[in-house]
Amino acid sequence: MSRRLALALGALLALLVSSASLAQPDESAAQAQLDALGQEIESLSERLSATGQARDSAERELRGVETELAQTHQRLDALQSERRQVDDEMSQLRQHRDRLEGERASQYAALGQQLAALYRLGPTPQLKLLLNQGDPAELDRMQAYLNRFTQARNRRLADIARLDTALADTEQALDERQTRLASLADELDTQRARLVTRTAERRSVVETLDDRYGSEADRLADLNDNREQAERKLREIQAELARLDSPTPTTNIVRTQGDLPWPVQGDITSSFNRRDGVHYNGIVIQAGAGTQVSAVHPGRVVFADWMRGFGNLLIIDHGDQIMTLYAHLQQFSARPGQQVNRGDEIGRVGDSGGQSRAALYFEVRQRGEPINPQRWIARR
Repeated sequence: MSRRLALALGALLALLVSSASLAQPDESAAQAQLDALGQEIESLSERLSATGQARDSAERELRGVETELAQTHQRLDALQSERRQVDDEMSQLRQHRDRLEGERASQYAALGQQLAALYRLGPTPQLKLLLNQGDPAELDRMQAYLNRFTQARNRRLADIARLDTALADTEQALDERQTRLASLADELDTQRARLVTRTAERRSVVETLDDRYGSEADRLADLNDNREQAERKLREIQAELARLDSPTPTTNIVRTQGDLPWPVQGDITSSFNRRDGVHYNGIVIQAGAGTQVSAVHPGRVVFADWMRGFGNLLIIDHGDQIMTLYAHLQQFSARPGQQVNRGDEIGRVGDSGGQSRAALYFEVRQRGEPINPQRWIARR
């Protein structure tokens, strides 16, 4: 390589390094800003969640039992996921153990062949070579062969020792995984029993709440009161978001109007502007309990807590003053401050909030005002 070419390549490399170092702060600053926004929203959510929505002892009890039910469902999911992971690890360890045992058997067979060949040479082959007084060159070749033979035997022995150690480690890892699997099974049984107990408690609380209504008019009045309480809470959330130092960046959700995916598949049982309590400002999509609920568009989770009338409610801020709301969740799969993408699981369909059957309540808000979600999600 000529000196001129070397200097040119050096200059080019320096330029590339300089460009990378100049670009890095911008990327780091952007990521730091997003991280700070997530922390700020998480702190905001904690302040908002501090104000309970339960009005009387029965509703406070409902909030408590449904919150614990959501946590139990989340814990069950985590345990089952870990159990699947441990099962996979055990399967891989068993396959690894089988490979090691096969390799060790091969090493033993090869060592046996070497020892048999050595046995045929007699107990002192080196001495025999010297006593035979043959051609010196032939003696050197035979001695070299014997040396290689000995080295090969020693390598076999070292390989077998290594395989024995690896097998012992694998067996120990399998024992540890088996112990963890047994522990997970015990905890799963405990959590399932807790789930049964809490579900029965919830049923009793819901019956108590229903019994207090003297008429259908009383029930609707209470539902409308819930909606008014929820509206005040949602306006509070909107106002707090507006005061953030760094608002959620645009996700261009406006461009997707009419093309957003459904958060869950099912039939719409309550439409927008149907004047029936808290479901007045969105739609209700019927779906089985435990069905995955997905984010319809990228954004930041700004609220995930129990709210009177809505039960477990999750709100995503998509920027440009547009939010989507997902209510009556069985459990949360995302936390406040977390960035989510389109299609990410954010929760599971449930009946929280005292609902009689599982369904998802879905709402879209622009500048704090509810708008028809069916104009945003894709036609079917």
